[in-house]
Amino acid sequence: MFNLMKTAILMAAITALFMALGRLIGGQAGMMLALLVALGMNFFSYWFSDQMVLKMYSAREVDETSAPQFYGMVRELAQRAQLPMPRVYLIDEDAPNAFATGRNPEHAAVAATTGILRVLSERELRGVMAHELAHVKHRDILISTISATMAGAISMLANFAMFFGGRDSEGRQSNPLVGLLVSILAPIAAGLIQMAISRAREFEADRGGAEISGDPQALASALNKIHRFAQGLPMEAAERHPETAQMMIMNPLSGGGLAGLFSTHPATEERVARLMAMAQGR
Repeated sequence: MFNLMKTAILMAAITALFMALGRLIGGQAGMMLALLVALGMNFFSYWFSDQMVLKMYSAREVDETSAPQFYGMVRELAQRAQLPMPRVYLIDEDAPNAFATGRNPEHAAVAATTGILRVLSERELRGVMAHELAHVKHRDILISTISATMAGAISMLANFAMFFGGRDSEGRQSNPLVGLLVSILAPIAAGLIQMAISRAREFEADRGGAEISGDPQALASALNKIHRFAQGLPMEAAERHPETAQMMIMNPLSGGGLAGLFSTHPATEERVARLMAMAQGR
C-alpha cells in the first residue's frame, strides 16, 4: 500500500512538472496540452514502461534451455521468496550489473548482464538476484520503472523549453532566462525524485535479498566486486539512457565530481557495512 502511495505521489509530481513546462512553452493552452500528454505518459508507463526499458538494453529473454543454470537459480530464489516466477533476461554487456522491472510481482522481469555472470561466483550471483527479487517482493519495481521513463520524458520536454522559449498566459514571449532556468531545474527535480526513492529502496532490497538468499556476506562480497569493476567499465546502454541508472543494483554511470551529488545509489561501503552487521547478528 505504501509503495502504491509513493507511485501516485510520483505521478502527481511529474504531472505537475509537465504542466509547469507546458505553461512556460505555450501558456494556458500549452499547460492543458502538457496535462493530456502527462496523463497519456502515466498510462503508458504503468502498462508498457518495463518493455521499453528492456528494449533500451537489448535484453534477450532466456529459459531453462538457453540458460539453464541462471534460470534455475532465479526459479529457486523466487520459490524461497514465495513469488511467481518472473521472466528472465540477459543483457550482452561486459559491465556487471542487474535490475528488476515490471508493474507487479505477477508481471515482473529480472535482467542481468553477461558480465556479471562472468565476474561473480555462483554464491555472489545468488545474492544479487535475491536482491532483485526483493525489489519485486517489496513492489517497488513499478515506481522504479515509471520514474526512469518519466524522467527521460521531462528532460525531453525541458529541451523544448530551452529551444523554443516560452509564452505567458496571454501568449506573449516570456523572459528567455526563465525558460532556461526551468529547462535546467525540471530534469534536476526529476532526478531528485529518483534519488530520494532509490537510495531508501536499495537498503531495503539489500536486507530483503540477504533474507531471501540466507547469505548476507555473499551479497556484500558481490557489491564490493561489482563496485570495483564498475569504476573502470562503464555500461554503454546506461550511458545512453542515464534516467534508468537508478534501476540497477549499482550505479552504472561513469560521471564523477558534481554528478556524485545526484547519485541514485547509497555508498557501497555503507551497504556492505549494513550487510556485514546483519550477518554477524544472525
